Amino acid sequence: MTQRTVSAYINAQESRTTANEQGVFTYGNDTIHYDVLRKSAPADTAKKQASKVIIKVHPDQRVVATVPFDTSEDAIQKAILKRARWIWQSINEFAKQKDTVLHKRYVSGETQFYLGKRYVLKVIVDAEQAPNIKLSRGKLNVTLKDEISKDSAPDNQNTRLVKIKPLIEKWYQHKAKVIFNEQLTALLPKTTWVKDIPSFRVMAMKKQWGSCSTKGNLILNPHLVKAPKECIDYVILHELCHIAEHNHSERFWRLLTQVMPNWKDVKAKLDDMAEMYLND
Repeated sequence: MTQRTVSAYINAQESRTTANEQGVFTYGNDTIHYDVLRKSAPADTAKKQASKVIIKVHPDQRVVATVPFDTSEDAIQKAILKRARWIWQSINEFAKQKDTVLHKRYVSGETQFYLGKRYVLKVIVDAEQAPNIKLSRGKLNVTLKDEISKDSAPDNQNTRLVKIKPLIEKWYQHKAKVIFNEQLTALLPKTTWVKDIPSFRVMAMKKQWGSCSTKGNLILNPHLVKAPKECIDYVILHELCHIAEHNHSERFWRLLTQVMPNWKDVKAKLDDMAEMYLND
């Protein structure tokens, strides 16, 4: 077997607070880029854990090394090289997963998300019950009056899309309105520049989680209710910041950091799952 060679280098841009660094290494014939995120060390009691270089490969195939602020470039390089094979394998596994993300068929056993948790879809036929959806013990139970054939013929798949998909979409729309209203109300005290309670409406979008009009009215994507509440808060706060600053200026990002200091981590979590949440 041909021995894989590994080499790496780090290009650092010095900063007084947090270094913004990027690196690259080769594994076999592949060139892999990664980011370095420096964090201030916590209290003395956690110094041992703080000295570690934590490497994570995200589902979108981004590689991030989280390190204490004073970690040397040599130490980061050594840690990256030590786990080069694992990084390469993880990137390839995520690439394969991305290729196999298929549209929902709305059959029992499929995964549905709600507030960051995975639920197994279970289709129940009960002629005595009105069509409804309920969460119960890790399952999203969809009750129908009529049986749907279990085979994969196109006409049966169309029947599922006509009967089951609208029920689930309506359920998500309802839950989204309730959760978004609760989170918006809870977050308003943080956004002192917002004078009146902004109105919002729920509208499915393919590439946006939310938007804010020049009048301060919000549009939020119902698919967002599939994400953890902290991700919902991030999107709402992001749009509320646009009431004060309509573009993504430095002032906008300072304002967002003021109301949600960890927004970058939360955004990364949402970005990692975006393809799964938006898949229908």
